[in-house]
Amino acid sequence: MTFTEFWTDSKIAKWGKYVITLLVFIVVFLFIGEQSIVNFVRRGREIRHLEEQRDMYRESTEKAMREIQTLNNPDSLERYAREHYYMHTANEDIYLVEE
Repeated sequence: MTFTEFWTDSKIAKWGKYVITLLVFIVVFLFIGEQSIVNFVRRGREIRHLEEQRDMYRESTEKAMREIQTLNNPDSLERYAREHYYMHTANEDIYLVEE
């Protein structure tokens, strides 16, 4: 029995065009076009990355707002200047100790 005889005599010949159409549809749905599964997954990853960035920026903004509130107090402002910019008064000596 040759392939052509098998193809014409079997049920595959009857359902073949439907199976081929279904396979083409699946390939198009999964891999081709703007609404494909591949693009859907890629956009999902991008959304998660952007949400992580958003959260990071929100945290840094909240931290900056807390620092601004503490710097509104003159005593805190003086302490911040001494710690970060090594400022001192005229009759003071500052020694930096590295650990």
